[in-house]
Amino acid sequence: MTIITLYRLCNIGYKPFLFLIFLLLFQCKDRSESSDTGTLSDAIIMHPISHATFILKHKDLVIYVDPVGGAKTFQDFDAPNIILITDIHGDHLSIETIEGLQALSPRIVAPQAVADKIPENLKTNLSVVANFQSITLTLNKVALGIEGIPMYNLREEALEFHIKDRGNGYVLTLDGERIYISGDTEDIPEMRSLKNIDRAFICMNLPWTMPIESAASAVLEFQPKNVFPYHYKGSNGLSDIKKFKDIINSNSSIIDVHLLNWYPNR
Repeated sequence: MTIITLYRLCNIGYKPFLFLIFLLLFQCKDRSESSDTGTLSDAIIMHPISHATFILKHKDLVIYVDPVGGAKTFQDFDAPNIILITDIHGDHLSIETIEGLQALSPRIVAPQAVADKIPENLKTNLSVVANFQSITLTLNKVALGIEGIPMYNLREEALEFHIKDRGNGYVLTLDGERIYISGDTEDIPEMRSLKNIDRAFICMNLPWTMPIESAASAVLEFQPKNVFPYHYKGSNGLSDIKKFKDIINSNSSIIDVHLLNWYPNR
């Protein structure tokens, strides 16, 4: 409905109708901040599942990131062509879940530390990617570039949580988009030096990764076009992602922060 039409309706006595239209528009905008689905581009769809787990889909290519929770968690979604795993911890690596998703023999991409924990029967379609290593996979006529990015802790009290060179963040190149997945990390130099990132999934939970202030500082430095806070449940509950968004919005007019529901059962 055009602005002119709304103006005419107002003038002929349809103010209640006009109010209803604006109310619906406001509600639609509000839902977009907490949607269970994130449209990354005209062709890429993202589904948050829980915590560090989500799904990316482009045409007939379906990517599961750190799938945990058992195969039943994904029964309403398309089966994966590719499974990306970032680290060895149980909120990222679930052998049981991977075994339950083997119907279409998805390609598994993981760092060596994860590969060492995967049973031999699951290694047929395994690609090991190290930090700074890049590969390209073409499945169902869709090309996916995958680059391993370091992920590790900086704070003295947290150094043993995620040691350097063990896990992977990833930069994916898909349909012309560069998508950064942080994995478990702090605001490391390798994150801060990223370039031309269209979408960034940034962790922020204490004591295991980093506080929202550190996450915001890094984001403001490498300036992705869009940011999705994820992996934000810490030992004291959920991190204040609205405050994270406020920090970004107060310091940048070009970075969009998207708050999605990563903990549907909370």
